[in-house]
Amino acid sequence: MTAATVSADSVARPAWRSLLWIAPLTLLWTLLIIWQPTIAASGVPATAVRLMVYGLIGVGLWLGLENTGLMPDQRRATWLAFMIPYTLWMALAWSAAIDGIFGADVTALRLPLLPLAIFLPVIIGAPVVLLSKRVGQVLDAMPASWLVALQLYRVFGSWALAALLRGALPGVYALPAGIGDVLTGLFAVRAAIAAATGTAQGRRAAIAWNIFGLADFAVAITLA
Repeated sequence: MTAATVSADSVARPAWRSLLWIAPLTLLWTLLIIWQPTIAASGVPATAVRLMVYGLIGVGLWLGLENTGLMPDQRRATWLAFMIPYTLWMALAWSAAIDGIFGADVTALRLPLLPLAIFLPVIIGAPVVLLSKRVGQVLDAMPASWLVALQLYRVFGSWALAALLRGALPGVYALPAGIGDVLTGLFAVRAAIAAATGTAQGRRAAIAWNIFGLADFAVAITLA
């Protein structure tokens, strides 16, 4: 048995064991918001999740920059160059969502605002990012497993399943959106641990998880 095989086997067990605490907690949360729908309706859980993801992205980016050979001033400038546009986009999108701009009744006869809000920043920013040498340094220094594990937050997509069980959301939307999000979140930690092994098997598992997550995202945007 090679060292790579031993490493993969030793990581596979805790990877699967991650489901033993993620799945029960997800189930408990789903049952809670079914029992007390006002919790989800208050917007507090969604707000908390968004702020948590925002904070983790900011911290993760800074830690990644610290692992590069950039000077302190360069790290600070790079961090601000990413976080300022990200913060502005998040604030604008959040405000628009609160005002109901992305509602079906508003967008039916106009431009598809939700897809534009998601993809337009990517279309504009991707060329800049891909041509940046500093971005390459950050990506080389930042473990891919960080970005994978971050997707654990998608277990909170169980709100759609809870809404379905309460009769507040049709199954044609709730089932694909809820199941896809929950499965992506449940397996995020396992995929992150697999990616961290650096083995071919681990990379294949992470790629398969990523394809599934992107497919779920595409379905959700199509149904929105």
